[in-house]
Amino acid sequence: MALKRMDNVGIVVEDLGGTIDFFRELGLELEGMATIEGEWAGRVTGLGDQRVEIAMMCTPDGHSRLELCRYLAPPVIADHRNAPVNALGYLRVMFAVEDIDETLERLYQHGAQLVGEVVQYKDTYRLCYIRGPEGLLIGLAQELR
Repeated sequence: MALKRMDNVGIVVEDLGGTIDFFRELGLELEGMATIEGEWAGRVTGLGDQRVEIAMMCTPDGHSRLELCRYLAPPVIADHRNAPVNALGYLRVMFAVEDIDETLERLYQHGAQLVGEVVQYKDTYRLCYIRGPEGLLIGLAQELR
């Protein structure tokens, strides 16, 4: 059987509301929120009896999603948010934007910080990395036409 699609990327956060606001400002839409709890959920994650608040965010084209999670139980045990860009493991989420400068101005109002600088790759893209809510690493790419 063939792979159908990548469904979503999960990100664990402490401030679910603030993170939702940030990704809304970026242009994602809130599809819904729920609390997932109980023994059945713990069997999936291996965490046992868990309780987690989730928010599903969707890109405007409807093809990509972020699942933002705030664990209430068990407590969070590790923090990878401030790992440098050359750290092993999952690193960042990259978003294509229409205007990188305008997007940055809006996201700065939500605490975003530029990691390096905005650079141009040939005549193809303008690119940058930012630290978003809670230090999350996010890439922005503006295709040059």
